[in-house]
Amino acid sequence: MTEEQKKIINRLRRTEGQIRGIQKMMEEEKECIDIITQLSAVRSSIDRVMGMIVADNLKNCFENPEKDPKEQAEKLEQAINMIIKK
Repeated sequence: MTEEQKKIINRLRRTEGQIRGIQKMMEEEKECIDIITQLSAVRSSIDRVMGMIVADNLKNCFENPEKDPKEQAEKLEQAINMIIKK
């Protein structure tokens, strides 16, 4: 497992904890605004993980290019589309 993968897994674990916290908040009937604030934080965390994964894949594309230039271009295009799709 790479250092980048460890960072992603740690971030996902923190996000998982945030989601459990939101479930508890709902069970305790906390204020709507507080729940929405936490949901927004989870969304930001997930967006960050997606960015980290795409960036890691792009880095890999440049460091380990495909032998076939057409295949390399397709991989880069796919990564770019993932970024823009947001």
